Amino acid sequence: MDIFKKLKEYARQINEIEYSISSNKKEFLEIYERNLALEQEILERTQELDQANKAFLTLKHVWDLMNSSEPLANVLETLVNSLHGEMGYINSTILQLHEIDNLKYFQIRAYSDSQIYRLLNKFLHRPLSEYKLPYDISSPLVRAITEKKIICTKDYLGVINSLLNDLAPDQLAGINRLGISKNLIIIPLITSQKVFGVMLVFSPREDISDKEVNFLSLFANQVEMAITIANLFETIRKEAVTDGLTGLYNRRYFNDAINKEMERAQRLKQSFSVISLDLDFLKKINDMYGHSFGDLAISTVADIMKKNARSIDIPARLGGEEFCILLPGIDSAGAVVAAERIRASIEAKPVETVGHITASIGVGTYPQHAKNLEELLELTDQAMYKSKINGRNRVTVVSTEDDHGWQEIAIGAFADIVNKKRIPVPDNLIGDINEKIKATKESMSKDALYSVVDMISALYNPNAAAGLTRQKIDLATKLAQKLALSKDDIDKLKLSVLLYDIGNALIPEDIMTKTTPLSDEDKSKIHQHPLLAAKEILQPISSVTDIIPIVENHHENWDGSGYPKKISGEEIPLLSQIILLVDAYCAMTHERTYRAALSEDDAIENITKESGKKWKKELVDVFVGMINETKRNN
Repeated sequence: MDIFKKLKEYARQINEIEYSISSNKKEFLEIYERNLALEQEILERTQELDQANKAFLTLKHVWDLMNSSEPLANVLETLVNSLHGEMGYINSTILQLHEIDNLKYFQIRAYSDSQIYRLLNKFLHRPLSEYKLPYDISSPLVRAITEKKIICTKDYLGVINSLLNDLAPDQLAGINRLGISKNLIIIPLITSQKVFGVMLVFSPREDISDKEVNFLSLFANQVEMAITIANLFETIRKEAVTDGLTGLYNRRYFNDAINKEMERAQRLKQSFSVISLDLDFLKKINDMYGHSFGDLAISTVADIMKKNARSIDIPARLGGEEFCILLPGIDSAGAVVAAERIRASIEAKPVETVGHITASIGVGTYPQHAKNLEELLELTDQAMYKSKINGRNRVTVVSTEDDHGWQEIAIGAFADIVNKKRIPVPDNLIGDINEKIKATKESMSKDALYSVVDMISALYNPNAAAGLTRQKIDLATKLAQKLALSKDDIDKLKLSVLLYDIGNALIPEDIMTKTTPLSDEDKSKIHQHPLLAAKEILQPISSVTDIIPIVENHHENWDGSGYPKKISGEEIPLLSQIILLVDAYCAMTHERTYRAALSEDDAIENITKESGKKWKKELVDVFVGMINETKRNN
């Protein structure tokens, strides 16, 4: 009995142990299964976190682009490469939608490198970016744009074939054999309520999750913003170098380009040419038809210049009716052909309401006509005004002999004045001045001539400043050209500007340097300096006698209040009035011993107040317009 009881007890204990083991095994299995599920969840969350980090990096690239001023092409290239590299897509491509004459088409703006595109580039006869891809209203691309939503399709080969329909079946089969793309995601890009195009994303994944679509939607929004900002920078950059009315380059860009071209031409010993063009009778067009038709005439000239320009030419609007074209690598003969083609095209193209218009054109070439840039531009400008004076609607080539005439006369006059001591010159300076005069005669350089004038002016004029002679010559010449004066008159004006105040050399030094108010006697001596310059200094020099009336009357006022003869109105030579006006403007905008320099605006305001009194009103109007135009273009 005891044995049976013990066996029964053992059996019970064994059952309890088995039950305990069974219960623990179940619990262990449950724990194991929970651990497996947890590990799987951790793996999924890690993958999601990794994907989120990649998405964050991709979006960060977009944000970085939005804070840069990169050109749009660079922005798009960076965008497709970031999406391609960090998110594991096979390829991403941006297509831009264009519309010309109601014809819509796509064009590839950027794409990332991939096996698909390497094959396409191998199959096709020209770069992908050159293709005009069809805008097919039945295609998923157009549907994505019109419905403004992301579309996914597994038929990526069908999309490629619809865009590049000249691919052969075996070429499509070659792409298919790659087997790397499982889905094509088409994302519409819409900036500022305007369709920019679409982004195509080739995915290696069989299924596209909602999270992936949400990310691409967010990415597309950032891309659209990046494109908008890049376009804004592009617009600002373009506006900084182009003229708002015509779309031609502006004066600032032209000046920078021609300086670079001069450096290049000197380095390579090559030619380049400049065409200076002025629209004829713009004021008449504005007065008869209104400024809107004047603007239309200007735009017509600009369009013709663009159509006739090579890709490397620089057509520019310098202001008003003035235009220039830089022709790199073109000699004088080639420039004349180009200028004549433009002139004929302008004459042949009627402008609405106005009818046919014409232009006066000048042509200058480096180094044939000048080896100095400022001189080349001045000579080309003079050639253009010669076209205007000789009847308009013609092309005139620079003639250097004509321009050197007044320079030779000026050099001879200063040599005579110095060597015959028509003004007081310290003996120790005569040799230096003669050396400069000799060098000027050999080089026929305007810069050398102006330095001689500045050097002599400094002997008797304490207010003389380096570069002042050039400024006066430039202003006076430009004003004379605006008034369509003859070349002969312009040459006389240049000589007069160089010599008009040389009579100051005979005024006592203590009067010239006086800082207190002048006495009546002092004023009387100063009032005599135009006559002193004319009669005692210039009259004995036969080559400059024809400018004596200009020098004598350069202080006469329009209302008769000037000196020395107190003549008025049309009795005063126009060239004398120009000198008085230019001299007053330069005096006001330069520092004096008794006052600081005035601003350009203040100087213009003072001159305008004296319009009709000191100067002829029409002359002041042209001068003020010229200064304001120069300010706008600088």
